[in-house]
Amino acid sequence: MSTHEIRVIGDPVLRTPAAEVTEVDGSLVRLCDDMFTTMYAAPGIGLAAPQVGVQKRFFVYDHGEGSGVIVNPQIVESDGEWVYEEGCLSVPGLSWEIVRPKTIHLVGIDLDGNNVSIEADALEARLFQHELDHLDGVLLVDHLDDEQRRDARRALSELAMARAGLLEGARAQGKTRASGGLQLP
Repeated sequence: MSTHEIRVIGDPVLRTPAAEVTEVDGSLVRLCDDMFTTMYAAPGIGLAAPQVGVQKRFFVYDHGEGSGVIVNPQIVESDGEWVYEEGCLSVPGLSWEIVRPKTIHLVGIDLDGNNVSIEADALEARLFQHELDHLDGVLLVDHLDDEQRRDARRALSELAMARAGLLEGARAQGKTRASGGLQLP
């Protein structure tokens, strides 16, 4: 199994809604295996396909009480409200208190083509909502209030400058041609 580069805020792939999966085949299963490897190495508890540059509607997860893959997920019901400090592998090193529904009912299919129906609460519900956001081109920064957004802009600007400095050093050594720009909408 191999790891993939996790795309970070500023990469347009993270803002593009993902397309439905029309066929579950061996290549999708292999990609999911690689995504689990990438997620564990990060480390994280969920990883959506767009985060590794794949514009398909599925994600992998492992929240300690179980792991899995949900293909073409949809939230069909939600209830309550829960504030929790949330981070994201695509916004590295930063987290904010985000309000989301406390319970959800998620449906989709698994890698065997079976229907999946999950009643999720608390952290599991938040995990699924977060990954589903990625499939819709939404990042956790889109859930911030005005004050959090100002703080986020400042933090992301500092992160971009730090990355640019690191990238400039790598460019000087001939190791990369990537750009270090990050922007918060």
